[in-house]
Amino acid sequence: MKAPKNRRVFVIGYGAATPLGSTFEKTWQKALRGETGFRKISRCRVNTLSNVVGEIPDWDPLSLDFTDRKEVYNWNAGFVILTMALCKEALEHSGLEINEETGPRTACLIGSALNGCDAFRIAMDNYLNKGPFKVSPYLLPNLCANLPAGKAGMLTGFTGPIFSPQGACATGNYAIGIGARMIRDGDCDFALVGGADTCLIPEIIHGFANMNATIKIVEGDRAFHDPAQASRPFSIDRRGMVLSEGGAVLVLAAEEMLPLYGLKARAEVQGVGWSSDAHHFTLPNPETIIRAIRQAIDDAEIQPADIAYVSAHGTSTSKGDLTEIDCLRSVFGKALEKIPVSSNKSQIGHTLGASAAIEAALGIEGMHRGRLLPTVNHIPDPALADIDTVPNQARRQNYEFFLSNSFGFGGTNCCLIFKGV
Repeated sequence: MKAPKNRRVFVIGYGAATPLGSTFEKTWQKALRGETGFRKISRCRVNTLSNVVGEIPDWDPLSLDFTDRKEVYNWNAGFVILTMALCKEALEHSGLEINEETGPRTACLIGSALNGCDAFRIAMDNYLNKGPFKVSPYLLPNLCANLPAGKAGMLTGFTGPIFSPQGACATGNYAIGIGARMIRDGDCDFALVGGADTCLIPEIIHGFANMNATIKIVEGDRAFHDPAQASRPFSIDRRGMVLSEGGAVLVLAAEEMLPLYGLKARAEVQGVGWSSDAHHFTLPNPETIIRAIRQAIDDAEIQPADIAYVSAHGTSTSKGDLTEIDCLRSVFGKALEKIPVSSNKSQIGHTLGASAAIEAALGIEGMHRGRLLPTVNHIPDPALADIDTVPNQARRQNYEFFLSNSFGFGGTNCCLIFKGV
C-alpha cells in the first residue's frame, strides 16, 4: 500500500434535519433562540408514558425537488430519502460541485443506528394482513445500511467509496473520523459523512420505554403540561432521554482542494479518539471513555488546557450525565470549572446514529459565529455545581478548539476535536 499523504482535513459545509427544523439553517436559528422540538408523538399511536418525542417539523418527502410518489412509495425507509436530501443540502452549503473530476474522488459514509426498521414494519404489516405477495420487492434494499449513501450518489453524481459506519449513538462521530482518515491518507479528496435515523415507530418507542431509557412523563412532572421541557441534561430532575428522528451530513475536504476549487473551510478535524467498553451493553465504562477523550486530545497534538468548549453527549439520564462529567473531571481536573459544557440534546433530543453529526455541525457553526448553544430546561444539580452547562440561553463566546463526545450502546466511544479557522 502507498504511504499515507498526511493531509489536513477541513469541514466545508453541512446539512441537517432535526426536531428544530427541516434544514440546518432552520435548526440553527431555533437552537440559538433556546427553543426545543418536542411534542407528543403524531407519527403513530403508542401506549406508553414515553410519548413525547422529537419529530422533524413539516417534513414531507414529496415536497423535495427530486422525488415523486413512486419514489417515496418504493423507498419507504425514511432514512433513505432523508439522507439524499441532507447530502444535497450539504453539498450546496459547501459549494462543492460534483463533476467528472470531483465525483470519483468523493466518498460517502452515512451511518444509522437502526437503519430501515420503519420499512420492515410496513412489510410485516402487509405480510400479515395482505399476504406474502404484498411484501415490497424494495424491502431488502430499504434495509441495507449503505443504500442511503448509494441513492445520494445516484442523485448527486459522486462515485467514490460508500459504506455505512455502525457505532450506535456514536455513529456520526465514527463517520466523521473514518472519513477524515480516508482523506488524510489519500483514499479520497472529499467525503460526505454523518448519520440519519427515522426511528419513530411503536416498537422502537416501546422498546426504549421498557428499558427505562426514555423519560416517562407522569402528572406532576414539569413536562406533563409542557412537552418542551422533557429533555433536561445535567438538571436535578433529569429522568431519561427524548427519542427523536433526524440526520446531518458534513462535507470534508483535503486542504489542497480548497484553493483548487474555491472552497471555504469552516473548521478543521483536528483529533480523533475511539475505544470500546468491554463492560455492559448500555452502562458506560469510565475508564475507556476517559481513554477516548485523551486519545482525541493527543491525536490533535494539543493540551487539555487548549479545549475551550465541550459538546457533551448529555442524554438526560441520571447516571449517564454524571458519568460523562466525572470522566471530564478526570481529564481536565479543576480546569473543567472554566470550560463550558452543554448538550444539544436538551433542544433536539436523542437522534441516535445522527446525534453526533448534528452536534458536530452545530458546534462548528457556533465556533464560526462566536456562540455557545445552551443546555435548556436547566435546573441546577448540586452534584454538578462546579460545571458551567451554559444554562438556558446561548452565549457569545469565541473558542478555537472544542471536544465533541459521543457514546453508544454496546460500548462504542468516539470523541472528536475540531479547530476553528
